[in-house]
Amino acid sequence: MTERLRRLEHVFERHPIYFVTTGTAERRPILACDGIHSALRAFGETGTRRGAFMGSYVLMPDHLHLFVALDETQLGLAVWMKSLKNTLSKTLRLLGVSSPHWQKGFFDHVLRSGESYAQKWEYVRANPVRAGLVTNAADWPYSGSIHDLEYHRDLLL
Repeated sequence: MTERLRRLEHVFERHPIYFVTTGTAERRPILACDGIHSALRAFGETGTRRGAFMGSYVLMPDHLHLFVALDETQLGLAVWMKSLKNTLSKTLRLLGVSSPHWQKGFFDHVLRSGESYAQKWEYVRANPVRAGLVTNAADWPYSGSIHDLEYHRDLLL
């Protein structure tokens, strides 16, 4: 079994933008539906009360990619992701989808430049095309953006 990389204990950006990927348990194709899409958008739209700003996202049948910026003084990424997964699991249960819903953990990457954000978004945005779900990324109904996120390197003094 491959050992997982440990999460960084400290991030030296005031408001980092994370690129996050999380998958379903056993890669079950349970996410690409209107109910989950609505729940994800509602979660992202209300996140500002907790200092979380969800940017662009793509819901694939068996995984989710998204960008999020957090006010690290209010909550951390692991807590936010747990809350997101719990919210989407509640919707899945309402839709009659039995547990387990999620793989343990998630993958995250702190963006280090505006170019990195643009490159990652273009790659993620094309995921449904590469998977053969649509011929044009703009036709995939389960992607979008909640908040406009822009990378800014904050100087720490």
